[in-house]
Amino acid sequence: MKKRLLIFIICLMSNQVFAKEQPGASIQPDDFFPVVEIQTTAGKITVELDRLRAPITVNNFLFHVVRDSYSGTIFHRVIKDFVVQGGGYNENFEERPSQATIFNESGNGLKNEMFTIAMAREDEPHSAMRQFYFNMADNVGLDPGKSWGYAVFGVVTKGEEVLELISRTQTHTDPTFNWKDVPVKPILVIKATLLKEK
Repeated sequence: MKKRLLIFIICLMSNQVFAKEQPGASIQPDDFFPVVEIQTTAGKITVELDRLRAPITVNNFLFHVVRDSYSGTIFHRVIKDFVVQGGGYNENFEERPSQATIFNESGNGLKNEMFTIAMAREDEPHSAMRQFYFNMADNVGLDPGKSWGYAVFGVVTKGEEVLELISRTQTHTDPTFNWKDVPVKPILVIKATLLKEK
């Protein structure tokens, strides 16, 4: 048990060192729990990020937030009682520019519990770039085990009812791209705003 705790602490410290080199590291650098308000066409969602446990992921997310990079993006994957995913495409399904892929911090102790925010990725563990998702259930299967999981980096503090509304929206298979679970009526991020430190 002590050995596992030591490894966990060493990993956290290593991530903190690496995170200081990221572009987003200079954004409210002394705030370990920055707060972002995401205004959507369905309402507002407020998330408190955890820079202590997920510094690389939080810095990456903040970098996109302050560059106004999430404005006009859609929630392109909505599955009731599972996830609400977005941040990567505009309404025409054109992929938004991204930075390099980031290290997977799924072993940080944060779980894919309901109303947490986490990074979406491809099958390759360290392939996350800018897409994020909200957990709409306790998704234990997305946590790390014998293989890499999906990195949680914050929790919803306001707007749970907005996410519930989005999760119940009608979806279909998009006829152009053949993507499943796409909302019939697009739901957009109008703007993501980093709130001032308290």
